[in-house]
Amino acid sequence: MATFDPGAATAAYMATLSPAAHAKAIAYTHGSEWLILWTCLVSIAASWLILRSGILRRLRERVDPDGRRPKRAVLAISAAFVLLTFLLELPWSIYTSWWRERSYQLSSQSFGSWLGDTAKALPISLIITTLFLLALYTLIRRAPRSWWLWASGVTAGGVILIVIIAPLFIEPLFNQYTPAPEGPVRTEVVRLAEATGVPHDKILIYNGSKQSDRYTANVSGLFGTARVAMSDTMFKQHADRSEVIAVVGHEMGHYVHKHILWFAGCMCLMAVVAFWLIDRLYPPTRDLLPGAAGVGGLADPAGLPILMIIASVLGLLSTPFSTTMTRVAESDADRFSLDNAHEPDGLAKALVKTIAYRASSPGRLEEIIFYDHPSVERRVHRAMLWKAAHPDRVGAPYGPLPRGT
Repeated sequence: MATFDPGAATAAYMATLSPAAHAKAIAYTHGSEWLILWTCLVSIAASWLILRSGILRRLRERVDPDGRRPKRAVLAISAAFVLLTFLLELPWSIYTSWWRERSYQLSSQSFGSWLGDTAKALPISLIITTLFLLALYTLIRRAPRSWWLWASGVTAGGVILIVIIAPLFIEPLFNQYTPAPEGPVRTEVVRLAEATGVPHDKILIYNGSKQSDRYTANVSGLFGTARVAMSDTMFKQHADRSEVIAVVGHEMGHYVHKHILWFAGCMCLMAVVAFWLIDRLYPPTRDLLPGAAGVGGLADPAGLPILMIIASVLGLLSTPFSTTMTRVAESDADRFSLDNAHEPDGLAKALVKTIAYRASSPGRLEEIIFYDHPSVERRVHRAMLWKAAHPDRVGAPYGPLPRGT
């Protein structure tokens, strides 16, 4: 019997896509990497235009002329900033989120449907951003020396709260979520859920093809609201049983290991650094920017565009840290799927389908900086290594590996 070669098996999976398909994926991926920079510059430009116009300063003088109603000023200025930023960045959003996705055949959503979803998202963003900025500026006023430390905790708590309520109040606004239909695949999914301790009523299908043709699934929520959701694109692209089980096993890994808490913890640490830097960089940035005349210190909400310019630059510079944070969780979810679903070839087949929007074989530095998932080739190779190490477990009953294996 021939010895199984993980390297050769990985190469065979990569070869299932034509050179033209790989070239298209590379072009899309490299373009997406450049978009990180351009999106940052667009955000900076929008904030600078708002600052230069002086509209927020005039709004502050109107709603809080004597400085006795700072909360009212923050609410008014935050809402105005969100709306103005939305309008200024809308052409860029149309290009990046709609036109570009359609041009690469990654979405068939009409412009009207996209605009409708965007319109739904605007009030949600308005509410969340305004409340967050209200809390942020309150901390700046009341604890001017240590606000940045408290604000990081508020950020982490806010992220967790949004994650908890999203499946109940936000996600249903954009998609329909239904239980997986009865049949052999659902039966297998339920068995896997029982073996991994995931409530099987938490496994849903949603009409993700409404927005995107990407082959995907996700986990959302936390504690009682957590759930695993499979996009209907998985079934429209004729995913077989092994693929579905492998992908669901991956998402169950996120669920069981509560990776959202990992994300919240990492974001809290990153927020500490970001807010500390904002505290130090705000005065010199204000002094350097034309159009900042009449804007006060960090506690002045009229300086919100300055704060956002600094935050945009820091967000760009933190890209390698945020992508590494998610890659760690994605690698762990892959291991969970392999160790519990025992479908290395199913996982490999599913991963190959994601090459359409994520080039399979980047350089190591490119992967570290830009990839929020390990590269497809690396993930497939790990699956093949698992297959070589556990030949007797492939297709075995679901559940964790025996200790010591």
